[in-house]
Amino acid sequence: MGDTLTPGASAPGSTAPAPGIVMVSGTGTEIGKTVVTSALAAAALAAGLSVAVLKPAQTGVGPDEPGDVAEAARLAGSAVTTVELARYPEPLAPDTAARRASLPTVSPTAIAETAHRLALSHDLVLVEGAGGLLVRFDEAGHTLADAARRLGAPTLIVAPAGLGTLNSTALTAEALRTRGLAALGLVIGSWPADPGLAARCNLADLPAVSALPLLGAVAEGAGALDPAAFRAAAPGWLAPPLRGTWSQRSFLTAWPA
Repeated sequence: MGDTLTPGASAPGSTAPAPGIVMVSGTGTEIGKTVVTSALAAAALAAGLSVAVLKPAQTGVGPDEPGDVAEAARLAGSAVTTVELARYPEPLAPDTAARRASLPTVSPTAIAETAHRLALSHDLVLVEGAGGLLVRFDEAGHTLADAARRLGAPTLIVAPAGLGTLNSTALTAEALRTRGLAALGLVIGSWPADPGLAARCNLADLPAVSALPLLGAVAEGAGALDPAAFRAAAPGWLAPPLRGTWSQRSFLTAWPA
């Protein structure tokens, strides 16, 4: 587990964007958020930036088991500062997991305060959500979107490649937009070695339905790579706005529909 930072006494204002903080949210669970977060961290480190990864709530992991922040440090490198605010043993939504374990929940204020404090000493802070954007963190129904609002931080959406992704991606983008929250764009969390027709079509359709740029595609099985190979490959999965070299035009040419 990473270091635990105690939240300060006052929350950062929601009107002033916190520089260098990015929320990483999926359209659902098990779609590659941690691997994408690790790739973002690796590319930023390669560019000479200091990086912190914050996981507000880790679920489905025991007290002595490695969680998502440990995986990010393993893949991206030990130079990454890792912070986990809460851990719950059952693989459930954070508020449900906390209730069943009789453990405290995590508030959006605590998430925002911790991210803000990390940003004071790091060039980039990646806040990795749990599941999708509107998964509840506490009994009041607060979500990652509420923490993003408090921080004024943009959200990067991680989406699956194949059939069914268009609706969930469009809904996530719409949820951000209706809340007045900024979105950086989309990254495909696991691009198959042999993509089917739906995945190839989605390269053009995902930006169309979400009105957001496609900023990368992480190779399927990337998390199983040797860490050195992962770090070397990471910039090639991400577009220049994410400090990589990936090109949507070249990718579309390589994988025509």
